[in-house]
Amino acid sequence: MQDLGTSESERPESENASVESQPIRVVERHGARFTLLGTAHVSKASAQEVERLIDSGEFEAVAVELDKNRYAAITDPDRWSRTNLFEVIRQGKAGMVAANLALGAFQQRLADQLGIEPGQEMRVAIRAARAAGLPVLLIDRDIGITLRRVYRSVPWWRRFTLLAGLLASVMSNEKITEQDIEKLKEGDMLEATFTEFAESSKSLYQPLIAERDHYMAIRLQEEAAKHPKADPEEAARAPRNILVVIGAGHLRGITTALEGDPEQDPRQVRQELERLPPPSVMPKLIPWVIVALIIVGFILGFLRSPGLGLQLIGDWFLINGILAALGALLALGHPLTIAGVFLAAPLTSLNPLIGAGFVAAGIELWLRKPNVGDFGSLRKDVTTVRGWWRNRVARTLLVFFFSTLGSAAGTYLAGFRIFGRLLG
Repeated sequence: MQDLGTSESERPESENASVESQPIRVVERHGARFTLLGTAHVSKASAQEVERLIDSGEFEAVAVELDKNRYAAITDPDRWSRTNLFEVIRQGKAGMVAANLALGAFQQRLADQLGIEPGQEMRVAIRAARAAGLPVLLIDRDIGITLRRVYRSVPWWRRFTLLAGLLASVMSNEKITEQDIEKLKEGDMLEATFTEFAESSKSLYQPLIAERDHYMAIRLQEEAAKHPKADPEEAARAPRNILVVIGAGHLRGITTALEGDPEQDPRQVRQELERLPPPSVMPKLIPWVIVALIIVGFILGFLRSPGLGLQLIGDWFLINGILAALGALLALGHPLTIAGVFLAAPLTSLNPLIGAGFVAAGIELWLRKPNVGDFGSLRKDVTTVRGWWRNRVARTLLVFFFSTLGSAAGTYLAGFRIFGRLLG
């Protein structure tokens, strides 16, 4: 591994500070040469250095710290307009969308506050590589896998706090703190976006940063295709001199991983890093236990007297329905959405396979289908609290989350009410 620099005499004085702030490491592995450029996501100097290196003509490919989803966000900004929001919610990806919106809102607030578009060096790398006819290699792990591994790394009883904090962060209109800006100068957008959670738990640092360092190193080795197990024809076509554009915060970790065990099979390691940990048993078991207890409560009430049994059922429907409807009301859902979730919540709460939030979001989408303009302005709208309620896409997500929380609260409160009557 080598450290590269440019002497003072080789560059104009105005560029010297930029070069000094852009660390470069060179690692040779399996016959390939990787030039790792550590960038800052809020630095114009980083973008300029990326363009200079690509224009030098010495590289055969450019690798960037992006996955397919974030690459699409840069190269196809209109992709949101083709999103089937109902399918997103039905597949249980509403939380993933909220996390992506948190990242987008954080980036937009940075752009508004600092006058700098975060990730500009990645845009420059893609544009310059295309202009030079060089392949662009996407080496970061899929953001969905990373966020799922982050979520699974948190004990099940802390996940509600994590999701609530995430929702609060995407609705915040506070200015970006100096601490967040320093994180970006170190060069990792995900860590800066979720800095509060990453700093409060070491278990989050592993999937958010350390695993991605290792993953990107593995992807570089795969792209070089020089591992002994690689296909000979594939290896012959592989680029031998690759410029790697990464956040400066990943520079040390990727360098260490590239210099690691040469006998590792990159594909096997990558598959392990892409594997989702098995889900916890408790989160899936608890709803069924609660349903069983509620039904037992109904049975005990009717055995004691038909009047008490009907009273318990009435408590269940009113408490659960009112709180779920209140959630939809707080999200400014359509009146029919509010009425629909009021009727549905007491029934969905007795079936853990379908949630009140899903029903509420489905009704809201049917009544207020988002248009192209809503998707087009989504990233800008979610940077303000008011924008969340004004934008139909964001408001549908609020209807889903608030109705879900209302129904969950109603389930517990109604359950306590039922057993309180039975024991009274």
